[in-house]
Amino acid sequence: MITVFGSINMDLIATTDRLPKPGETVAGNGFATAAGGKGANQALAAQRAGRVVHMVGAVGKDEFAAPALALLDQAGTQLAGVKHVDGPTGTALILVGGDGENMIAVVPGANGTLTASDANRALDAMREGDILVLQLEVPGSAVEHALAAARGKGVTTILNLAPLTVDAPRLGRLADIVIANETEFERLAGQDGMNAADREAALKLLHGETGQTLIVTLGAEGVIAIRDGKILRAQGLKIEPVDTVGAGDTFCGYFAASLDEGVDFHKALRRAAVAGSLACLKAGAQPSIPLSAEVANKI
Repeated sequence: MITVFGSINMDLIATTDRLPKPGETVAGNGFATAAGGKGANQALAAQRAGRVVHMVGAVGKDEFAAPALALLDQAGTQLAGVKHVDGPTGTALILVGGDGENMIAVVPGANGTLTASDANRALDAMREGDILVLQLEVPGSAVEHALAAARGKGVTTILNLAPLTVDAPRLGRLADIVIANETEFERLAGQDGMNAADREAALKLLHGETGQTLIVTLGAEGVIAIRDGKILRAQGLKIEPVDTVGAGDTFCGYFAASLDEGVDFHKALRRAAVAGSLACLKAGAQPSIPLSAEVANKI
């Protein structure tokens, strides 16, 4: 079983020819809204990958609550663990440039109300060998409690170190599996400006200290990981990205689903990398997440 403990947002997305520099105003050429939030995105990705997923999180009592949950509900995600609280649903303000790169500001809203009690709710029905997926768009104290409680029950934890909060380096050492992009991994390792050799050396050092499985996503260069003392690499697809929003979340959800399905670790990396590539071919976080059959056709 997969449970995702994390954020649920509405994304407000504006497109521009290029991203603005600090203090600069640029003209936009499009606007859309889409369901998002790293937790919800990862839950939907795991659901579309073919697994049954339980979502535990919070939405507000506002006009964004229903659309924020709509695609999860349509996909069959179990939503009994989502609480409705006074105040706004979380929102993400997203700018997407003509090259597909993006800038994002996240307003927590209801996500900020999650506590250790909610973490306990997430774990109540979980058993040894189940998978708990977490990110850092909800309070660090709740994530920390969930990680500790999961370890006590023998639940496998996958922590995506995004967004890069001040708690990330400390919380990153508490999970069984850590997924980070290049920047997030540098923060975890305490070393800026890594090249490929630096990154591999840092992976070996951290793995030697903690024994954790560490995964670093590298965009167009695929993914590098270390597990049981071995360095592994996998490639995605060669594409021209339309929108990279949600690619990392798609990777996380597909990776978790693959492990839950019993797929070999290296094949799970490849499947997740391909899914992340496909997510870059459409706009929006959740609308871009591919179905399992689409991914299978590209592997």
